[in-house]
Amino acid sequence: MIFHTGVLALVAGSLIVLIMTLFSVAIALRIIIGWDITKSTAKQLILERQTYLVATIMKYVMGFQILSLFLFVYTADDIHKLFVGAMCATGSLNANPIGWSVLFAKIVIFFLCTMWLAINRVDELAEDYPLVRFKYKYLIALAPVIALEAYWQLDYFLGLRANVITSCCSSLFSDEGITVASSLASLPVGPSMYVFYGAGAVEIVLLFLLMKRPGSSPSLRYISGAWSLIFFIVSVASIISFVSIYYYETPVHHCPFDLLQKQYMFIGYPLYGSLFGGILFSMAAAVTEPFKKIDSIRTEIHNAQRRWTKISILLIIVFIIIATWPIVFSNFRAYD
Repeated sequence: MIFHTGVLALVAGSLIVLIMTLFSVAIALRIIIGWDITKSTAKQLILERQTYLVATIMKYVMGFQILSLFLFVYTADDIHKLFVGAMCATGSLNANPIGWSVLFAKIVIFFLCTMWLAINRVDELAEDYPLVRFKYKYLIALAPVIALEAYWQLDYFLGLRANVITSCCSSLFSDEGITVASSLASLPVGPSMYVFYGAGAVEIVLLFLLMKRPGSSPSLRYISGAWSLIFFIVSVASIISFVSIYYYETPVHHCPFDLLQKQYMFIGYPLYGSLFGGILFSMAAAVTEPFKKIDSIRTEIHNAQRRWTKISILLIIVFIIIATWPIVFSNFRAYD
C-alpha cells in the first residue's frame, strides 16, 4: 500500500514540507525577536535577507499543502480497488477511519495556507514590510497543524490493510441513518435548492457590491468573508443532497467522491476546484482588510482585494453553472 505512487508522493512530500517548515520556524523566531526596520545594522540586513529565504521556502511548502488536498482525494479514490467493498474514496477512507481526519485537516490547512500567502503577498508589496512579525507568528502557529496532519496521514496509510472489508458510499451517504453524511443525503431536494441558490445569490451580490464600491465599510468585507464560509458549507451539503443525484441520475446515490471518477468525466475536479477557489479568494480579501489601517500597504491591499474579488465572482459563477448544468439539461428529475 505504501508503495503506491500517490501514497509515496504524499508521504515524502509531507516529510519534506515538515522539515522545511521547522527550518522556517527557527528562522522566523529570530526575525520576530530581532526585527527592526528602522535600523541599518548588519544584523538587520541579515534578517531582511532571511525573510526572502523564509518567504520563498513557505511559498513552496504552502503550494504543496494546497495541492496535496486534491492529490490525497485522488489517491484515496485510486486505491479503492485494493479494498473489498470499496467503490470510491469513501471506501478507502472507511478502511482506516483516521483518513476522514486527514481529509478535514487538509481542508482546514488549505484555507489557512492560502490566507498566509495572501498576507505575505501584500506584505512583500510594501517597502517597510509592516506585516513581518504578524505573518511569522501566524507561521509558527500553523506549524503544529501541519505536523499533526502529516502524522495523521502517515498513520492512515500505514494502517491500511488490503484484507479489510470496508463499507462504501451506498451505506455512508444513504437516505437512512443517523450520521452527518446520511442526514445531508436525506435533505429534501426542493428546499435544498432554494437554500443553495439563495445563498449563492447573496454571495455574488456581496462580492459585486465590494467590487463596484471600493469605499464600502470594512464591515461589509467581513460579512462577505463570513458569508463565504456559510456558502461553502451550504454548497458541500447541496452537492451531497441534490447536485450529485442529478449527475448520477439516480435518487439514491449521493456520494460526493464518485464525481471525481472517469465515468462522470472527472466533473468533480472543476466543481470542487471552482468552489474552493472562489471561497479562498473571497476570504483572502476579508482577511487582509484589517491591515488597510497601515498607510504603506493600504493601496496595495485595495488593489489586491479588487483583483481577488473579481476572481472570486468568476469562480463562484463557474461553480454554480457546473452544479446547475445537469439539473437543466438532464432528463432526470428528482421528486421529494
